[in-house]
Amino acid sequence: MLLAADVGNTNVVFALIDKGEIKARWRIASDPRRTGDEYAVWLLQLAEFQGFDSGEIDQVIIGSVVPKAIHNLTVLSEKYLGITPLIAGQDKAAWGIELDIEQPSSLGADRALNTIAAHAKHDGDLIVIDFGTATTFDVVDFNGAYKGGIIAPGINLSLDALVGNTAKLPRIAIEKPESDSVIGRNTEDQMLIGVFWGYVSLIEGLVARMKAEIGRPAKVVATGGLAILFDEHTDLFDVVDPDLTLDALPAAAPPAAADIVFSG
Repeated sequence: MLLAADVGNTNVVFALIDKGEIKARWRIASDPRRTGDEYAVWLLQLAEFQGFDSGEIDQVIIGSVVPKAIHNLTVLSEKYLGITPLIAGQDKAAWGIELDIEQPSSLGADRALNTIAAHAKHDGDLIVIDFGTATTFDVVDFNGAYKGGIIAPGINLSLDALVGNTAKLPRIAIEKPESDSVIGRNTEDQMLIGVFWGYVSLIEGLVARMKAEIGRPAKVVATGGLAILFDEHTDLFDVVDPDLTLDALPAAAPPAAADIVFSG
């Protein structure tokens, strides 16, 4: 069984994967100061609570956009599981895809993993949108090559900047406004309209420009925590796949976990 760790700027998602099927997953806030011992206490107790034996884990792979977290997760794997982890994008877990961009080494692990999984699941040209701390838009051509993309501030990051740099604006929850009107009648409504509908317009506008530049039909694949919320209020997405990044980690791990079965 494979233990996969998807390390983002906001959360770390651990998943137990067996023959391509996610058996369990657990989420914890990202903190590069968290030690391997702390990860072990939290993770192994949760696994035991759900009936999993850590002795069944025979492979570990880490995909991380937080370099400082890799060391502590390596300690978790080596000290408590007796396994030297694979690091996605390095050595035996090299990407195996064409990165047709300047400075390929600067591409985040999450974006490379999304490219691998999206191409495995879907034919043709793709635009992959990942709603995280930042929102990324990535172009994958029909051969599976990564062609480039866009990085925009995530919606929560935008809201944090708005609230944190003004004296009187209150903190609000990210949700759809109660009405479709874009003329707010109070401060909270005006903020929510700006954040929510402004972000929908950002997504739709950027994707339209990307499709025009690609010049061929392109399927839009959305992932990340807020993909489902936006999917309810725009017709932009062809597919919403919350597990896209996790799905690619087994494919990057040879050979015991490489029998992942993609479904799309």
